[in-house]
Amino acid sequence: MNLEKVIFGFFVILACTLNFGFFIGELSDFSEHDAGHLFAAVVVNLIALVMKFGDRTHIGATHLATSMVAMLQLLAASLVWMWHVHISHLAMNGGTMSTIVSLSGGALLANLISVILLISETLRQTR
Repeated sequence: MNLEKVIFGFFVILACTLNFGFFIGELSDFSEHDAGHLFAAVVVNLIALVMKFGDRTHIGATHLATSMVAMLQLLAASLVWMWHVHISHLAMNGGTMSTIVSLSGGALLANLISVILLISETLRQTR
């Protein structure tokens, strides 16, 4: 067993599941979406992004691209949240939370693609 592959797979799958945990729930109900979950998704996606820099293969480049897309989406969601609540000093509303959750949904799709790539790469190597 390759410990590096285990750690890589762990962070790719954890990034996807944390993002899913934030994403799931009513779009406009801000009580179902916690800032801590979004923060955890950002941190773990950042770790997964850093881990993908070393791979020089074509599938590694695709992994990196999906991770960059997820980070961009999650950072945008975080910025929308910060801007609305901490800079504009407005109460969270359904429209803003809908934007945040939608951006998180884009990141979730990128994370799902990364997990599918990970699974396909694993299946290809076992043959």
